[in-house]
Amino acid sequence: MAPTSRARSTASRVFVVLLVAAVVIGALVAVFLVAEAQRSIRAEAERVTAATAVAFASSPLVVDGLRSSDHDAATRELGPHSLEVIAGAGLDFITVMTLDGTRITHPDDDQIGGIYLGTIPSTSRTLTEEFTGTLGPSIRTIAPVTTPDGDLIGWVAAGVTTESITDTLIRRLPLTLGITIGLIALGVGLAVIARRVTRRIAGDLPPGQLRDAVSSYESIRTLGEALRAQTHEHGNRMHAAVALLELGRRDEAIEILTETSRQSQSLVDQVTARGHGDPAVGALLLGKASQAKERGIDWRVHIEPDTPRTPLSPVDAVSVLGNLVDNAMDAAADSDSEDRWVRVSLHPSDDGGIVLEVSDSGPGIPPLLQERIFDQGYSTKPADGNGRGIGLALVRSVVTSAGGSVTVSDDPTMFRVVLPRAQSRRPPT
Repeated sequence: MAPTSRARSTASRVFVVLLVAAVVIGALVAVFLVAEAQRSIRAEAERVTAATAVAFASSPLVVDGLRSSDHDAATRELGPHSLEVIAGAGLDFITVMTLDGTRITHPDDDQIGGIYLGTIPSTSRTLTEEFTGTLGPSIRTIAPVTTPDGDLIGWVAAGVTTESITDTLIRRLPLTLGITIGLIALGVGLAVIARRVTRRIAGDLPPGQLRDAVSSYESIRTLGEALRAQTHEHGNRMHAAVALLELGRRDEAIEILTETSRQSQSLVDQVTARGHGDPAVGALLLGKASQAKERGIDWRVHIEPDTPRTPLSPVDAVSVLGNLVDNAMDAAADSDSEDRWVRVSLHPSDDGGIVLEVSDSGPGIPPLLQERIFDQGYSTKPADGNGRGIGLALVRSVVTSAGGSVTVSDDPTMFRVVLPRAQSRRPPT
């Protein structure tokens, strides 16, 4: 078989994800800015055409021109005036027309005398619309021209073509493009920084190996705490036994040593009764028993003899069990009840897998938080130097990667891990 390509490192994946996010956000911002600029330019065109049409229609010069029966003279008088207003307002046309729509002025002299192309209101009111006229599609406003007595004598239409609107939009595109490039550049910079920080923490490990490394760390941490507690407890008992022997109280010294052996043997018998017991898990349970006693917690373990082998590696098994037990002990220790206890149960599932249950006498987890506690970085405990919000997220990651599930229930609080049947290992060929 051809060798597989090297898996992309976590740092590289973080860089790619942030880079794609920066490009997508930049594109979305660009689309938004273009759409907003188009809306703004159109609204400005409607406002300017309306204001110009109304102002021009109320001009005494326009009123006098339309009241005159000599339309040619009105054209000569109003034509230059309309062109000045067109240039000053940045419009494309101003058309003065009679009541029936006959043009008196128009930027194109050939169109003078023709009929206005557009909607002429049936009443004396202002109307803004988009219509295709002699200059092409345009945003236009038509306003009535009335005498001082209020008689309607004609109309004034002012407009700007959509081509001019597009030209204005194109002139604004460099600013939009600059903002987009700036956002993408900022995103690329942040992606580079994130990649460096991630690489400093995780090296060139791919995500799978990084999770394994975290699992190994958690496994060593929880197992180390358990063994420390066990060593501390045995050391105290040995010191007490030696002191009693020095005082000549031989029977009491033997009783202390016998009690120590008897308490440990019960758990050892349960662990070793499994046909496929894991020494690391057994050592963890023995150590956690000492840790529970050290914290004043009643430690209860029940392991069915026919519990199958876990599909997890020893490191992952210790990490999962250790984190659940640590959380249970913290909860039990925080309980106001005098009966503080933690219970660990291992038994086979109906389909030949394995079920791990860790329950405690703690105050419980609110229903609204029972799903969030598995999120990376979330914790109900106060932050400390060791960090919080890693353990349960790691537990779910390890369990789901193995094809299992982890759930939490109340009364009492219990974490239930269900793992599938372990695959039989083929002998090497």
